[in-house]
Amino acid sequence: MNRTEISEKVQEIFRNIFDDDSLEITDVTTAADVEDWDSLEQINILVAMEKEFSVKFSVGEVEGLKNVGEMIDLIASKL
Repeated sequence: MNRTEISEKVQEIFRNIFDDDSLEITDVTTAADVEDWDSLEQINILVAMEKEFSVKFSVGEVEGLKNVGEMIDLIASKL
């Protein structure tokens, strides 16, 4: 799976979690950019990513993520 395919799946996950089909996620998107993205939604996002991509994240890996692009890179590194 290439980075573009990962990005497309990440986009779908965000749209499902936030129940917003018009939500546009880019590499530089952060929690501050998405209404209702709080700590609970962060957990939901991470769990959905783990299920979708069949990967596991450690606390250390995710606590340093600054934006969606870094999340995509982390997923790509595990595939």
